[in-house]
Amino acid sequence: MGIRFEGLIPAIILPLLLTMVLFLGPLMQLAMDCPWSFIDGIRVAFDPWFWMLCANDMRWLRNQVVAPLTEELVFRACMLPMLVPCAGPSTAIITCPLFFGVAHFHHVIELLRFRQGTLLGIFLSAVFQFSYTAVFGAYTAFIFIRTGHLIGPVLCHSFCNYMGFPAISTALEHPYRLTVLSSYLLGVLLFFLLLFPFTDPSYYSLPVCTLTSFPSSSCLS
Repeated sequence: MGIRFEGLIPAIILPLLLTMVLFLGPLMQLAMDCPWSFIDGIRVAFDPWFWMLCANDMRWLRNQVVAPLTEELVFRACMLPMLVPCAGPSTAIITCPLFFGVAHFHHVIELLRFRQGTLLGIFLSAVFQFSYTAVFGAYTAFIFIRTGHLIGPVLCHSFCNYMGFPAISTALEHPYRLTVLSSYLLGVLLFFLLLFPFTDPSYYSLPVCTLTSFPSSSCLS
């Protein structure tokens, strides 16, 4: 289930760093628009009172702690070990996120119940959310299989919940849009360049077996 101590430090750092590289554009945009200085941000990050306020915010707990932990536990740690022996790692990485995407359809029920938007708008929103969550689910499934750790997908999930979907339309209208858009492009290029090196199983004390080499059959220990 990916709960182990071997290779824990790389599993905490490298997948999260890889995800932050992908979000280089949004992070650059956030930094340029933030009224705080870098020193102020560091002080807030190490302020215990700030984290106490966050811990008392039920929405923050749901988005940053409960949802990432429970969803990754169910859809990665529990589901992947059942799918991989039957379908193989590659098919499991594609199939598992479909369940993850469907699990988010409850938002559609809420929108319909409270009549928040037109039927077409709600449908398009559901399709977009399903696509986005499915792609993200495939990414975290890939991380789980390559690293053999649950902590990486959980931290990446929490980070992505905090960042949200990249505001590309806002980036196009940004006063420094050339710098921001260049950061978007650079982040995507670096992400694909570093995807396999940063998830090399040897960094995570994961034995090289069929689970990590992506053939039709697999071993999962």
